[in-house]
Amino acid sequence: MSISFRRLSLLATLSAAAFGAAPVTVCAASAASAETLATGSVGASSTVSTAASTSGASETAAAGGNAGPAYGPELQGFTYPEPVGQYDFTSQGVALHMAYMDVKPAHANGRTVVLLHGKNFCGATWEATIHRLSEAGYRVIAPDQIGFCKSSKPEHYQYSFQQLARNTHALLESLGVKDATIVGHSTGGMLAVRYALMYPRETQQLVLVNPIGLEDWKAKGVPSLSVDDWYRRELKTSADGIRRYEQSTYYAGQWRADYEPWVQMLAGMYRGPGKQIVAWNSALLYDMIYTQPVVYEFGQLSMPTLLLIGQKDTTAIGKDAASPEVRAKIGHYPELGKAAAKAIPDATLVEFADLGHAPQMQDPDAFHKALLEGLAAVQGSR
Repeated sequence: MSISFRRLSLLATLSAAAFGAAPVTVCAASAASAETLATGSVGASSTVSTAASTSGASETAAAGGNAGPAYGPELQGFTYPEPVGQYDFTSQGVALHMAYMDVKPAHANGRTVVLLHGKNFCGATWEATIHRLSEAGYRVIAPDQIGFCKSSKPEHYQYSFQQLARNTHALLESLGVKDATIVGHSTGGMLAVRYALMYPRETQQLVLVNPIGLEDWKAKGVPSLSVDDWYRRELKTSADGIRRYEQSTYYAGQWRADYEPWVQMLAGMYRGPGKQIVAWNSALLYDMIYTQPVVYEFGQLSMPTLLLIGQKDTTAIGKDAASPEVRAKIGHYPELGKAAAKAIPDATLVEFADLGHAPQMQDPDAFHKALLEGLAAVQGSR
């Protein structure tokens, strides 16, 4: 299937115009400025009420099917739980902007935590974690990576974990952050590892929450899919498909009403007129994930590392395209978590017996108790 980049650009522009009217005017932060300007409104404290506050909420999400709101290609129309700033920069000759939340606590403990989202997640999905960390005195920064959610979705971009790490580092520099605990979930875990390897002196602690990339799927026999193949698959994205996948993989077969807003967050971008540019960037990102393993470099991580692993997770990129024999030997998180803890020099492993790929959402109390205890075990700058 051929793809017209001119058409993608037109669709993205039209979609931004249609969905871009935010409650508060956006003023972008430049690389030279640490000043953060808010956009959008502050949502309610629960995930359900946050999603209900979005501008598309008049179209109530159905319990099944593909009904729900349509959002712009940069999630225009979906309100985040905290004010959103925009970091403007140029990368690979392209002017880009990176959305982020920067939440400063009422009583600071002097530490900053950076939350890196996964492939099918956004900065907003860290809502409960942001609040718990802020209450405990941590400054919390939660960006949307380029290609995701409220950030730019370029037509041409060579995606790499190195590039995303550089983008994140530049954002933190612009905010005056020189030392941070880096927390990565899912694909964000692969990025967190790469960031820690590139900037070890500025990574006080590394926390990996059910990261993918604990194995090399290509080496284990998962077949390669072309970017065009990924693009065709992504164009078929629907709320039903997202919901079925998340129920089986993220939540260990369980489903609750408070998961539905995150389904609608993702599906809404594929209902809007910008779905092609969303799908194209998603395809490029899947190719990055498949082709850029980090598992071989775990032994080089020099900082204290906390592994928080839901044992019922079965996530593996390209699993559905693999043979039954290959599928049977990938995505075994009880084994993968232990192997990672053994390979990383200063690792602590915490296992959640009954949780899946997103323990922070499935059992927030148990997850945040373990996270806060793990953070408290590493005090002050190294």
